[in-house]
Amino acid sequence: MDQSTWYVIAIVIYLAIMLAIGFWSYWRTKKYDDYVLGGRDLHPFVAALSAGASDMSGWLLMGLPGALFLTGMSEVWIVIGLVVGAWANWTWVAPRLRSYSEVAGNSITLPSFFENRLRDNSRALRVIAAIIIIFFFTFYVSSGMVAGGRYFESTFDGSYMTGMLVVSIVTVIYTFVGGFLAVSYTDVVQGLMMFSALIIVPIMALISLDNPGEIFSFASENPYGTLGIENPDYFNLVAGVSAAVIIGNVAWGLGYFGQPHIIVRFMAMRKPSDAKSGRFYGVSWMFISVVGAIFTAIIGTVFFTETGYSITDQESYETIFLDMAQILFHPLIAGLVLTAVLAAIMSTMSSQLLIVSSSLIEDLWKMLTKKELPEKTLIMMSRVAVLIIAIIAGVLAVNPSDSILGLVGFAWAGFGSAFGPLVLMALFWKRLNSYGAIAGMITGAVVCMVWGMVPATSDLMYEIVPGFLAHVIVAVIVTLMTKEPAAEVKEEFDRAAKLAHMAAKDEDLDFEKAADKI
Repeated sequence: MDQSTWYVIAIVIYLAIMLAIGFWSYWRTKKYDDYVLGGRDLHPFVAALSAGASDMSGWLLMGLPGALFLTGMSEVWIVIGLVVGAWANWTWVAPRLRSYSEVAGNSITLPSFFENRLRDNSRALRVIAAIIIIFFFTFYVSSGMVAGGRYFESTFDGSYMTGMLVVSIVTVIYTFVGGFLAVSYTDVVQGLMMFSALIIVPIMALISLDNPGEIFSFASENPYGTLGIENPDYFNLVAGVSAAVIIGNVAWGLGYFGQPHIIVRFMAMRKPSDAKSGRFYGVSWMFISVVGAIFTAIIGTVFFTETGYSITDQESYETIFLDMAQILFHPLIAGLVLTAVLAAIMSTMSSQLLIVSSSLIEDLWKMLTKKELPEKTLIMMSRVAVLIIAIIAGVLAVNPSDSILGLVGFAWAGFGSAFGPLVLMALFWKRLNSYGAIAGMITGAVVCMVWGMVPATSDLMYEIVPGFLAHVIVAVIVTLMTKEPAAEVKEEFDRAAKLAHMAAKDEDLDFEKAADKI
């Protein structure tokens, strides 16, 4: 059999497993809350790998190695920021949000939590939050479709459009059918595949080199790659980048506090104390995975120069992981390794599609129509919403005008600026009111978008920094200038804090009973 046939066999096996998990989840999804949040019964290992896989996306295996290969280690500041941000998110946000979302009206989406937490009777907070989610996630889903198209271009030398459609259709099917459980359990499989591939590929590439020891000096001393890229400062973390750029790259970590597709895993955990185990699983998985991505780029500078093989993507170099795997392994093994890229792409897309669907139905349709609909009707409407968003994102992905990293960066900054400060203040600042929350959220989103769209400012610093800071300043000022929250809101804040403290001290606490009692 030729190479492409082996690849097809590997991919068909993988896609069949994903669909099987989707239909298995279908039979376990009985209620609307099951479809949206899995019945709040997620094991910490599943929550951690699901959060990690949906977080990293095709960026981890394509965008990051490409950026490091082309630019050098100055891009590592992003990685540092992300690892620290993920740790902080699991440490501070996860246990508190699990407690508070239960106390605050059993909130099952981030916009509903904001509204219930602050008793916003105007409904404006929830509607604006839902609109922001729908807007930015449409771009985020589109970045996954772009990655799927480029995957097929590199793997099969095939059509971008065919690849985009295949990846999109299969992802939509299992998300449509199985909802949150399908998304979470496919994420676990996909996360393990990504983890394994990012260990195996750089190790095998290193073994294949004539002089493995030169990987830490070669790129700075020689033109590398078939185009002869020259970068004497390849290993210098600060060369060629300003302090503002470094701050902007590290600030990627701030984005974690506001990513709905990650935060929803915290809300779905069995109990707040699961966050401790989740942090160990999640941060360990992430650290080892990004180290693998970094070494893929470093080893690639020697590997492609020494072997003379060309990298398919000669602009962003986002296919070096794919090309390396194809060169190193038998086609069947290479096909299995390459499915890790599909896993990364699809895990993120499915999570984002489900979040957008939840916002459309839970935060907009149910609220605006004020109708009590049967569980089956709500589930079907959520499924239809998945299809609608997938079609819109697909239209945007037909002619991509930006790199994968660029598309992800725009959406990541948008969520981090709009929601990050609000999540932190909602969980830890009793005085916060709905006026400050609305003003801060709008300010963060607008400042982020405007800053990112102006070349002079976007080149100066990543837009999440001004967006995040503007949100905090405006939210604090407006809150202090307006009336304090009602006594019942403050009392609920204290109950949520007490519940989180109890759960942290006693890991065997019956959380549901404690929540009802408090």
